[in-house]
Amino acid sequence: MLASRVDLLSQMLDLVRLRGELVFSAELNHPWALRFEPGSAYFFVVLDGSLIVRVAGEAPVRAIAGDLVMLPRGVGHILGDGSDAIAANAGDLMQEQFTTEQLRLRHGGNGEHTKTIGGVFHFESASVPWVVSALPAVIHIEKSGGQTGGWLEGLAHFMMMEAQTVLPGSSVMISRLIDVLIIRVIRTWAQTRNASDTGWLGALADPRISRALKAIHDEPFRKWSVADLANAVGMSRSSFAERFSALVKEAPLSYHNRWRLTLAHGFMRQANARVSDVARKVGYESEAAFSRAFKAQFGIPPVGVRLAEPNL
Repeated sequence: MLASRVDLLSQMLDLVRLRGELVFSAELNHPWALRFEPGSAYFFVVLDGSLIVRVAGEAPVRAIAGDLVMLPRGVGHILGDGSDAIAANAGDLMQEQFTTEQLRLRHGGNGEHTKTIGGVFHFESASVPWVVSALPAVIHIEKSGGQTGGWLEGLAHFMMMEAQTVLPGSSVMISRLIDVLIIRVIRTWAQTRNASDTGWLGALADPRISRALKAIHDEPFRKWSVADLANAVGMSRSSFAERFSALVKEAPLSYHNRWRLTLAHGFMRQANARVSDVARKVGYESEAAFSRAFKAQFGIPPVGVRLAEPNL
């Protein structure tokens, strides 16, 4: 089961393409609160003190020194120290305080001190949203649980250096550091999931559904039937379909089709990719049927992939 989890997670993370925008340091004194508008995704490494993360509809999350919190969905959030301070707009403060030489934010009163490193990033590819949807609004990696394993301290050190002094090549360095950090965070978080979680990550904790997912990913272009998948994991067709749908929140063949279209999206990113060739490769008998299914999933026709992602 662990091998299946690692293998599937590696395939999913291979699809995750990030654009790291900036890394900054923040020095905050009680009482303080900061509001981050919807749009970008964020992470925060707490160096000193503590902070509370609030996302609408979610329970507050308290992080202390040595912890990391990541907000991958870009839905907007508030950071604070638990006081009644009115939340200042973080974007406005950044614009006022950041310089070309230093990315440092200061805010709050004269009380207890909190210091953090923050990072801003986007998930780039249109194929990613359903992968990211398995992630919670807030991911909390705790130092006390041994989850950071020393890797966070090293990355935080390099990020602080980049935030304190902006040097030639900093933008590339920051993007690479964020890329490593986010993938490491997702991997660490995924290793703690269990069968009570939903989505493809939670389903990996169920031995039989995990084997079915692995079968789909091992042979993504095979013409799977529900009966084939049920037989592969030793379940009746009806029990398998019900269990798979309950955990993954999607029917088996719907998941299979979504996955092969996600792979097709990656193929269409390649130079000189032809729609007809990709359609055949992923198992569609006609280019028209492939194009309809592709547009239904991604909102654009296959030929529009490179136009939608101009950096390719």
